[in-house]
Amino acid sequence: MAKADELLIGAHMSIAKGLDLALVRGQEIGATTIQIFTANQKRWTHSPLSRERKEKWHETLSRLNIQKVMSHDSYLINLGSPKEEVLARSLKAFEEEISRCLALKLSFLNFHPGAATGDAEERCLDRIIESLVKMEPLFENDSELTLLIETTAGQGTCVGHRFEHLAHIINGVKAVLPMGICIDTCHIFASGYDIRDRKAWEATLSEFDRVVGLSYLKAIHVNDSKHSLGSRKDRHASLGQGEIGLEGFRSMMQIKELAGVPKYLETPEGQTMWKGEIALLRKFSK
Repeated sequence: MAKADELLIGAHMSIAKGLDLALVRGQEIGATTIQIFTANQKRWTHSPLSRERKEKWHETLSRLNIQKVMSHDSYLINLGSPKEEVLARSLKAFEEEISRCLALKLSFLNFHPGAATGDAEERCLDRIIESLVKMEPLFENDSELTLLIETTAGQGTCVGHRFEHLAHIINGVKAVLPMGICIDTCHIFASGYDIRDRKAWEATLSEFDRVVGLSYLKAIHVNDSKHSLGSRKDRHASLGQGEIGLEGFRSMMQIKELAGVPKYLETPEGQTMWKGEIALLRKFSK
């Protein structure tokens, strides 16, 4: 097991006033990995990254101890939408996001799989596969970028709240794209998978391994949950201030199969709390 200070733990950092400043902000709170938006997540279109912005990013990254940087794609994107216009805009935005990630040489692109919005769940899952397969040409050149499906809480018509959904998508695209899963602790708890202690974690991971395969678990979003087990409500809480509780996160940090998996805080208090929460997770690992 790696030493506590070597574990890849970080948070979602702001890119305000410069992509490269997200790396600096991460370093300031003791992060060894970070997640970012590569562009405004509330807009469909963006200007291409300038050469200067890319150069500043790579120069800053080269001198800081930040590894396995992950992008979170736009909340607007729905790769499973039954609406032609929404799907077309989603495909274009997702393609542009992949291109930005490749230019920045990021390790992961995390994305919400999609929502059925009135259509059958099965057709939504199949449309997500069809959408992802269209991205294959972007990966013709060697890169370290892996696409990560984020587990969802199951709100509304969102898919991805069952491990079977994740396995279906992975099996449909793994032959043509580098794929993995990002488990969000709040989301899987809200969708009905218990992780409140060591025994619960081990049962949930055993089920994940049976259905999906632990080799596909590439990242973890670390968030407590404001709502109860199986509530299917996506509301993050600070560590120990929700229904999962500190014992759940202590257990997570002591499971050897999870030690090497990068972990990203998205807890609601933001940078004011993240330094302490990162230190707490490192303490739990000892």
